[in-house]
Amino acid sequence: MDIEKAIASLDLPRKVRLLTGSALFALWPEPAIGLAELKLSDGPTGVRGAELRGGVIACVLPNATLLAQHWDPALAREVGEVLADEAAAQQVHVVLGPTINLHRTPLGGRLFEAYSEDPLLTGVLAAAYVSGLQDKGIAATPKHYVANESETERRTVSSALDARTLREVYLLPFEIVVEDASPWAIMAAYNKVNGIPATEHTELVEGVLKGEWGFDGLVMSDWFATSSTAASANGGLDLVMPGPGGPWEDKLVAAVEAGEVAESVIDDHLRRLLLLASRTGAFGGERAWPVDVPAPDSAVRREQLRRFAAGGMTVLTNNGVLPLSDTSRVTLIGRHALDTVAQGGGSAGLRPPHVISIADGLNSALNDVSVVDGVEVRFRHAAPSPGVLRDIRATTFDASGAVLASREMEIAELAAYGGWAQGAASIEVSGEVVLSEPTRMLVGVRGFGDWTLEVSGGQHATRLAWADGIVEEALLKPPFWTTEVVVSPCDRITARVREAAALVGLIAQPVPRPPAEVIGAAVRAAREAEVAVVVVGLTDEQETEGFDKTTLALPGEQDALVAAVAAAAKRTVVVVNAATPVLMPWLSQVDAVLWAGLPGQEAGDAVAAALLGHVEPAGRLVTTFPRTDEVAEAGAGAAVSDAVLPVQPVDGVLPYAEGTAIGYRAATNPLFWFGHGLGYTTWTYGPATLSTVDGIVSSVSVELTNSGSRPGREVVQVYLRPEHEPVRLIGWATADLTAGETTVVEVQCSPRVQRVWDDGWHPLTGGEVLIARGLGDVRVTLRADQE
Repeated sequence: MDIEKAIASLDLPRKVRLLTGSALFALWPEPAIGLAELKLSDGPTGVRGAELRGGVIACVLPNATLLAQHWDPALAREVGEVLADEAAAQQVHVVLGPTINLHRTPLGGRLFEAYSEDPLLTGVLAAAYVSGLQDKGIAATPKHYVANESETERRTVSSALDARTLREVYLLPFEIVVEDASPWAIMAAYNKVNGIPATEHTELVEGVLKGEWGFDGLVMSDWFATSSTAASANGGLDLVMPGPGGPWEDKLVAAVEAGEVAESVIDDHLRRLLLLASRTGAFGGERAWPVDVPAPDSAVRREQLRRFAAGGMTVLTNNGVLPLSDTSRVTLIGRHALDTVAQGGGSAGLRPPHVISIADGLNSALNDVSVVDGVEVRFRHAAPSPGVLRDIRATTFDASGAVLASREMEIAELAAYGGWAQGAASIEVSGEVVLSEPTRMLVGVRGFGDWTLEVSGGQHATRLAWADGIVEEALLKPPFWTTEVVVSPCDRITARVREAAALVGLIAQPVPRPPAEVIGAAVRAAREAEVAVVVVGLTDEQETEGFDKTTLALPGEQDALVAAVAAAAKRTVVVVNAATPVLMPWLSQVDAVLWAGLPGQEAGDAVAAALLGHVEPAGRLVTTFPRTDEVAEAGAGAAVSDAVLPVQPVDGVLPYAEGTAIGYRAATNPLFWFGHGLGYTTWTYGPATLSTVDGIVSSVSVELTNSGSRPGREVVQVYLRPEHEPVRLIGWATADLTAGETTVVEVQCSPRVQRVWDDGWHPLTGGEVLIARGLGDVRVTLRADQE
């Protein structure tokens, strides 16, 4: 049956039913017209599946900023292809990604999911990612449309920005991906745009997206984002997620019958949904799913993910200590070395086959590595690390106490919402401690509800009350309770909770040592080492959906740890396990800094490969690193150079008062410039020429020589610095050269960033063209009218 006949065969209630999800990550089937159930999954850096916690095992890729640091559309496309395979293995039709909001401010908690602060770089990489997914029959869903750059008050905040800023900066990545890759779906954001909810913004959805750009795909809401019936249906939203329930269903039928929404509007929404289903094999024929997809822990996947991670890592500083020799005597220091953070927090999180810690990765690559734990980096407690508990089990009960289900678990944590435990009156989680002798441990529970905890013959009770019903609080930032107990080998920790909300889990870890004791041990070890490698970073407490950061400082006493080790060691290398900028008060005291991002499941092997030069860490930064986290005053009317833009709304409004001048466009003296990265060789730039078409720079050619002693990869960046306008990236190209090799690199330059918006597009001509290794290292300057 074709789409038009299918629509004509359905009555109004059956049409409307299809426009709200059937579950958290699924859509209704309609056998009468040959429509199968569509399955959706979060997936910017991995296809999680329907379970919010503890679901299927899937690849955990490096985070988006680390992938973007390759500046390589071909790699972004390969990432999309991997995700398409992962989706197909789970029979998922629609992947909810990529995230193409911008890094407006480094305080944004969810930046790890998004590519960069630059609209051109973001759009080009996103288009390649979308093509990689969709060429294998899996729908991509670029998100979150639009002006959704922070998480504070994200469900209610109104982003206030003028038309020029909206068009030139925040809409541009969506425009590029729609025009160049034709995504099959787009997700509307939680926030308002100039006072109008994104889920009912007729001007932006019907006018710009579907009208001006000709988008023929489906517009879905972010989860629980839709708050209206007629306004959202008339505003261009096609699908409300999740379901069942919500503001459409019977209410939308009533709105049509009352004349508030035309049935032709419903038909258009359904037409777009059936087109999505047709494209993904859920309508018009049964899809054949592949059976030979590489497993998440297969050799081919591990090689890909290691390469994705190591090659995007960025050498920020280096006085010659990197790459390390294969015979180096290394002391590895820091909690992130042992408990390496592979991914950020929130809906993008998923269950990997493994996470290779940096300690394990470096020990596999070198013969003489001693490992010393670092200071505490978490303060809200996470699920116990692998090896702390064994024989972990979760059991659900009904109101009478009868068992509903019982499962063995890999981690002592599960979702009470959206998974197999949903609807249970109470949930029990237990695990046996792995100890060789009695040990004083910190044990406890996390998650809202009425708890009882049994351990070492004692019973404890606590209530962690859920007052406001905010899903983010319950799932992403759950409360916790702990106590210190002497635990013996084979003791079992058992916790039971009633009235659970979103997430429940155990806490079990050694009692933290005082920072001074930890730092003292690290200093003693560093004195004996040829090289001290200190691993510091952020965790999913700072880099997470639902919450923004309040500071760029490393949590805990990590800065003091680095400074003390640097003062004691012969040579000190710092590896930063974080996706977004941090302050570095110790920068002048250390010999090298490697920015490792959130490297995914192969983290440790990738970091080892980068440190040893087995893979060149040739990444270039995609975010400007500020020197301080001084926040610019909201609504000041213009960006304050080198100040951090705010995330905190004022009276529910977040002014984008800086206009088009974000990130490098406003910076004058950052710690590290956008585009910066040293790699492991040096580069000489020779003569350059440019070509223009009607005053617009169309291409730039420059002679490039690898003047170092190692093969390397260069990212030739081209910027336009117009008169009276912020500088902007207009193109880039990569080159892989052997030592001493010379080539001519041609950079195609985009006209999309050489224009300004004033009730229509107007060309931006004149000014200077900068050929650079990041804006802090400009190698050639030409006049834009110089041919």
